[in-house]
Amino acid sequence: MSTSSLFLQNVRPMGGPACDLLIEQGRIAAMGTSLPLPEGAERIDGGGQLLLPGLVESHTHLDKTLWGQDWYVNEVGNQLVDKINNERAYRAQARHDSARQSLRMAREFLALGTTRIRSHADVDTDIGTRHVAGLLQTRADMAPWQDIQVVAFPQSGLLQRKGTAQLLDESLAMGADVLGGLDPCAIDLDPAQSLNVLFEIAERHNKPLDIHLHEPGDMGAFSLQLILDRTEAHGLHNKVVISHGFCLGDVSDAQRSALLARMAKLGVSLVTSAPPSRSVPPLGACQRAGVSMAGGNDGIRDTWSPYGRPDMLERAMFIGMRYNLRRDDEVEQALHCVTHAGAEVCGFADYGLTPGSRADLVLVPAQTPTHAVAARPVRSLVIAHGQIVAREGRLLLE
Repeated sequence: MSTSSLFLQNVRPMGGPACDLLIEQGRIAAMGTSLPLPEGAERIDGGGQLLLPGLVESHTHLDKTLWGQDWYVNEVGNQLVDKINNERAYRAQARHDSARQSLRMAREFLALGTTRIRSHADVDTDIGTRHVAGLLQTRADMAPWQDIQVVAFPQSGLLQRKGTAQLLDESLAMGADVLGGLDPCAIDLDPAQSLNVLFEIAERHNKPLDIHLHEPGDMGAFSLQLILDRTEAHGLHNKVVISHGFCLGDVSDAQRSALLARMAKLGVSLVTSAPPSRSVPPLGACQRAGVSMAGGNDGIRDTWSPYGRPDMLERAMFIGMRYNLRRDDEVEQALHCVTHAGAEVCGFADYGLTPGSRADLVLVPAQTPTHAVAARPVRSLVIAHGQIVAREGRLLLE
């Protein structure tokens, strides 16, 4: 459903005082108390509900999801390489359709209030650039309501399979927004060469980087130092994101402080899924150092894991639980990871609840932001690009 203008009455932005909000031409035109109802505007009584900005998913894999398919029985080994090889075997056997599956998951995200997504798409010598093409199609299909950034991601490594670098180059030429990377020590076994190739591709295409760094302890810290060296050498300030960064939860306080200080200086950000089974970068230490941290689901119901839902309020809850955030002001930090921090880290523009921002809004029957995270209620209303796209958790798009 769309209309030229919407008028929301009696809503509470981020749990603050009730106000009215006018949306015109897809943007927030005005906010205040007792605003006059413009002629022709559709009036919506918010009933004093909580108003949030559209939620942000900063790290997922839309191309991999098995959502809506028959249940996948997971019998894979515990090592990262086991999961990578198992997934490649499954793709070959099942002829996985990344366009269909990514669109299915993007729509589920939108119904629950997520209007901006950064998704990685696998690139390797088995599938070539097919997953990137599928995700680019989903990006185009969802463009009227949802912003999707496509990351060309070498899930099987960059150096171990000859031709992967060329495929990444082709993916960026096709229109991928971001260049992905993966564990230069543990997977590529030649961190200097791996990162040299990766940063040269990014510089050639003038694209930002988002690098999966699963490596633990000193190995991960070594890789991170090399990444920071190249970020500085290539002048990619504010254009590099580290996904996971488990090593920052392993190393000594002194070593972590030095790494975070350098990350802050170079504008290198973090994205966490806050997994319960791995070390995670300490949220408080990152904030004190000035390193932005966003939140994401990682994979949702795929060959890697049966878990996950396309609900960023639920992911905020998991972040809060992983970091033992109990006070309301602390839980709001978890919500920040899937709202404003996500928009900042991924570079999504025109975000927020201020006049001039794009009208991506979520109306939630909750008393406070912490209540919304803890209860994860059905979304009463989702507005994307100024259009009503979902009510009571049900997508209205055909």
